Amino acid sequence: MSTNIKKLTLGGCCVIALSLGIANAVEAGSNYGHKYGFGTPASAADISKIDIDVMPDGRGAPPGQGTYAEGKKVYAATCAACHGADMAKPVKGTGAAPLRGGRGTLTSGKPKKTVESYWPYASTLFDYTKRAMPFYEPGSMNDNDIYAVVAYILAEGGIISKDTVMNAKTLANVKMPNRNGFISDPRPDIFLYD
Repeated sequence: MSTNIKKLTLGGCCVIALSLGIANAVEAGSNYGHKYGFGTPASAADISKIDIDVMPDGRGAPPGQGTYAEGKKVYAATCAACHGADMAKPVKGTGAAPLRGGRGTLTSGKPKKTVESYWPYASTLFDYTKRAMPFYEPGSMNDNDIYAVVAYILAEGGIISKDTVMNAKTLANVKMPNRNGFISDPRPDIFLYD
């Protein structure tokens, strides 16, 4: 394994950056994965599937919409195999987290962190689902399906009504149960959400 040491200056401080042979393979592009025989560089199309940053106020949310009924079908076909049919008890051995339940447990000796009990913004659910789900094929769901599955998860958790059509505007208006459960960052250079 080759090792390169590079000297960088950041903010007046000298930093030594160590890059291993695997990083060199990535830089080489056409030799990517040659040592291990697998992998390819991400294409622009691959990156565009997950290149998103949905903010709590709705900025960055893509066009589209979805309903509870549509989300129920998407969840059954795409999510239930790992997160379980009821969303509260994931399928054993998948490593999936529960999505529902746990309200009021965060200050207990056995907190249960779920979308329903822990996450402060619904935009986090959309953003994470868009980037990382389903586990076996991240970025494969279209935006309408993601809005729909978000509507389904939130409605099943009693956070929104089953007749809410989820889109960029309604996503920003969702008041999550733990919205005020985090300590504000007092640094003046950090944008805070109300």
